[in-house]
Amino acid sequence: MKKTLLAGVSAGLLVAAAASAANAQSIDYGSLEQLFNEPVTTSATGAPQRSTEAPVDMTIISAADIQRSGATDLPTILSRVAGLDVEDRGAGASDVSVRGYNQAMSPRLLVLINGRQVYLDHYGYTAWATLPVQLSEIRQIEVVKGPNSALFGFNAVGGVVNIITVNPKFDNTGDITVRAGTAGYGEVSLAKSFKVGERFSARVSAGASQSDEFKNTVGVAKALLNDPAKLSANIDTVTQLTDKVELRVEGSYSNVQVSDMLSNYAYSPSKYLTSSLKGTLAAETKVGELQLTAYQNDLTAKHVILGQKSRFENKITVVSAQDLFKIGAKHTLRVGAEYRHNEVNTAPIGGAEVSYDVLAASAMWNWAITDKLAFTAAGRYDSLDLSREGTFPAGSPPLGNGYWDRKIEEPSYNLGLVWRATDVDTFKATAARGVQVPTLIDLGALQARVTVGPYTIGLAGNPTLEPAIITNYQLTYERALPAIKAEVSAKVFVQKTEDVKGQPTSAQIDVPATLVSLPVLSYRNIGESKMNGFELAASGQLTGGFRWNADLTHTEVDDEPNTGFSAVIRTAAYGETTPENRGNVSFGWTDGAWTADAYAHVVGQHKAYALYSAAAAPNLVNVEAYTAIGGRVARAFDHGVTVALSGQNLGDNRQRQSAGLEVERRLFLSVSKTW
Repeated sequence: MKKTLLAGVSAGLLVAAAASAANAQSIDYGSLEQLFNEPVTTSATGAPQRSTEAPVDMTIISAADIQRSGATDLPTILSRVAGLDVEDRGAGASDVSVRGYNQAMSPRLLVLINGRQVYLDHYGYTAWATLPVQLSEIRQIEVVKGPNSALFGFNAVGGVVNIITVNPKFDNTGDITVRAGTAGYGEVSLAKSFKVGERFSARVSAGASQSDEFKNTVGVAKALLNDPAKLSANIDTVTQLTDKVELRVEGSYSNVQVSDMLSNYAYSPSKYLTSSLKGTLAAETKVGELQLTAYQNDLTAKHVILGQKSRFENKITVVSAQDLFKIGAKHTLRVGAEYRHNEVNTAPIGGAEVSYDVLAASAMWNWAITDKLAFTAAGRYDSLDLSREGTFPAGSPPLGNGYWDRKIEEPSYNLGLVWRATDVDTFKATAARGVQVPTLIDLGALQARVTVGPYTIGLAGNPTLEPAIITNYQLTYERALPAIKAEVSAKVFVQKTEDVKGQPTSAQIDVPATLVSLPVLSYRNIGESKMNGFELAASGQLTGGFRWNADLTHTEVDDEPNTGFSAVIRTAAYGETTPENRGNVSFGWTDGAWTADAYAHVVGQHKAYALYSAAAAPNLVNVEAYTAIGGRVARAFDHGVTVALSGQNLGDNRQRQSAGLEVERRLFLSVSKTW
């Protein structure tokens, strides 16, 4: 039935696309960057824009920024972006969130590679080590803060990290990097693009890395930790079918093991096997730029949950179509439709499958009111049908699979007004509503039994869980100071989350025992949470090849649980676990063949959840303020060879950044060659 529905939807979208002609050609970001003399985005409205002109709060990390960072992973790079919170749970496992609300297996961030969702649907979070992309092949990273479902897609509620890779159609590049470091670190990566004739181009990349896990100073059982290791590969091809029709096909693979911290704040020796295949057909037509995209992500994830080995097989299939067109010179419109099917088996106790189908419609309107004033409105409507097939464990409440026959229908929107008051002054006002759909684990893929003292208790998902609704309002002022080659910005924002999801806890039974069933712990909507704050940032250049950056983000979070619920016990105490203050300072220098950069990431005092104990209720521990220092020194030689020495967490041999493993100082020596 599901395969038939998917085939019908796919065929319908293909017919619709063919009837109207096709879609937008791929974008030459390199040429746009040279034209604007800075990285440029087309993600928000479809038109090339500076980040200051986009109707969202966007920061663009360029390829040069990535190279100078000295980072070996994406979370380290993201930690240096104003307003982003990054918690390193292990040497290969991190959680990233926007302006607080970070948690183990953080589910509030949409992460894309060339428009393909790469967060893992079973738990709804991003295992960053599984991303099949080498740092050297990234053209830019767009970081968008706040709810952006209507502009960027399904479940973009806390923010978006949009990773855009080098396009082989426009960029003939090659890179190989070998890196070695302390704590057993070793890495090799390769990325190369090439052309075959005038109409076919491709890029292939692959990489492998390994390291020792952080030293176990917190008493985690040795069997629950893995030394991180990763193997990944990617291929990206572009075929120019006609002068106005293009086909882009991308495929990827990754095989990863890490020490993950699960959403109940217990460590698990996790292993992931991911693969994906994506095709995009694009064409320029008389009715606009049409695009048809289809992709499938396959995931095998192995965890240890409550001491029980668990294997999840998760498959997601997405088919979407859109048309980008103009009406006159001032109005740009984009209309789209999307279908997705998402399924996973139950675990640790198997025997069933939970799935949902989503149909969505979206529209965007960008109005250039004047040369200085632009307004953007976008809306999206999602209709989700949930279902379950299979058996139930002994002792489950007598509900039946029909209990999962449920529909969730929710709208989301984004509004943005951008006013370039002068050549150097820009004002921006945005409003947004996002919808955080419960994960497949939340909705019933989790089936377990746990022993607490003399009792056996069931652990299960909740198919009646409501989606969390996030609304956000923000005002932004940005000013360029060309006389001193600097830029400054100030932002104020407020946000509200309704129907916050609380985790299961042995301190609170959700479904009482009956004569035929065990008591059950599950996920519940526990109340509201409100956040407000401001962000200040400045950056610039000095004579002599020097550059600098500084930012400060202040947030205040107030949790308002419903009667009968505790945010702490339900591991949703965001008011206490969100730092009020965090910021970054960086200073760099380039002179001919030499480049040097230093970074300081400062996080204020806050609380964190202690490591999980089945016999105790969740509780919080203090995390003192800390400063994570990183840096890189590099020397470029002839023939595209660069030698670099870099380091992370240089200030301390070990540093406590959460209640988990202490983060360690690590040094790296790398040799790379480009051609």
